[in-house]
Amino acid sequence: MKLNIAVLPGDGIGPEIVDQAQKVIDAVAVKFGHEVKYTNALVGATAIDKVGNPYPDETHDICMDSDAVLFGAIGDPKYDNDPKAKVRPEQGLLAMRKKLGLYANIRPVSTFPSLLDKSPLRLDIVEGADFVVVRELTGGIYFGEKGRSEDLTKAFDTCTYTTEEIERILKLAFSYAGKRDKRLTVIDKANVLATSRLWRETAQGMEADYKDIEVDYMFVDNAAMQLIQWPKKFDVMVTENMFGDIISDEASVITGSLGLLPSASVGIHTSVFEPIHGSYPQAAGKDIANPIATVLSAAMLLESLDLLDEAKAVREAVNQSLEKGVVTEDISKDGKAYKTSEVGDWLAAAIK
Repeated sequence: MKLNIAVLPGDGIGPEIVDQAQKVIDAVAVKFGHEVKYTNALVGATAIDKVGNPYPDETHDICMDSDAVLFGAIGDPKYDNDPKAKVRPEQGLLAMRKKLGLYANIRPVSTFPSLLDKSPLRLDIVEGADFVVVRELTGGIYFGEKGRSEDLTKAFDTCTYTTEEIERILKLAFSYAGKRDKRLTVIDKANVLATSRLWRETAQGMEADYKDIEVDYMFVDNAAMQLIQWPKKFDVMVTENMFGDIISDEASVITGSLGLLPSASVGIHTSVFEPIHGSYPQAAGKDIANPIATVLSAAMLLESLDLLDEAKAVREAVNQSLEKGVVTEDISKDGKAYKTSEVGDWLAAAIK
């Protein structure tokens, strides 16, 4: 099979961790007889510095022509620390989501037996936790009308959703629940927000089409609390953009490291696969960043192309590396830490 993958390394540690994911994909290609073509493109602060646009048209064209997009991270302190900056790296991410129609972010969260002690929560709480957060990506307050008054003393951000947008994300969430434990939790703030009431009404109207799925509804503040108290009670969680941003980051703590969790952004035109963590500029160029989340994102990429055995081979290699302690310093146990590049090399060799 010929794979055409757009590669957007981005900023900070992005290039280093994406390099390791490519090593793994290359190893899969050798083992299973595939041909892979990579096309690199600019995004984020790197793109601003070079062409003045965090998501250039050329990058968009490359993504549109790809089977899938492997994405690193964006963000740079020089923009984070400048509140008056007119162009920001994050604008590139929002533009990419909108232009590619990336309407859903999928974040699987599961614990690794050999790393349970890394979680800040008690072992009996997190052991066996395994759930998926489905976040709507192209609507809500992040994309609504926003502005400031002329005297700059008042600001507003508008949260807007349509029934069509909500139905689209709910169908995906119901589909994931159907493949798992057949339980779906719809998270909203329907006691206060009109958009949340539309979410709840829409979900309730769709229940009849998915009679095999057990559906419950939870206010976002209660969900945030229960996620920490009883993470094992959840199977698939679905929610709007801002709530999903917060809940999925909270969920990442359960595993003990942001460096372990992959994600997929499902799109109308193509899909983007990326780790959930940021650009970690303090570690850029030091060869110490954890590449596991990006490697597992590559496994999700392969799975999206129906290469199930290939994705399984990647996950098995990751599990072996964790069990054998072939890990970076953030999750090392006995003082023996491997470099980012060494972990990538080891995973590629294990797959081959």
